[in-house]
Amino acid sequence: MSYSIYLLRFVEGEVVTLDTERFRQATAPYVVEGRPEEGFSQLRAEDGGETDLYHAFRGEEGMSCVTATHFARGAMSGVLARLAATLGASIVPQDGAALIFHENDRLHLPADLQGRAFVIVPTAEAFEAAFDAL
Repeated sequence: MSYSIYLLRFVEGEVVTLDTERFRQATAPYVVEGRPEEGFSQLRAEDGGETDLYHAFRGEEGMSCVTATHFARGAMSGVLARLAATLGASIVPQDGAALIFHENDRLHLPADLQGRAFVIVPTAEAFEAAFDAL
């Protein structure tokens, strides 16, 4: 799919950094090309589905955002949902909604996303169903 989603962690409406080590651990089994330090990784899930990840760094503070593009449905949807949950991040599709994993996360979203947030479990099925409903 040629569509972008952003994994962003919010605290009190502001974007905060993502844990780079957690990112490495969660993506390591799927990386076929690239590294976090390079700002790009290509992942491949067990069913052969792939995605391109771009990682935005804030210097020594860590990653501010992970952008997924060209992601396949199927197992990769689960990989992306679990990655976001592991990072404590929300999934923000390019057309402006949010997928969150706990109702309490809604309070940390920017005001314009709070009313357009859907709580899901971090599975491929839940990710795809919510994505289809957007």
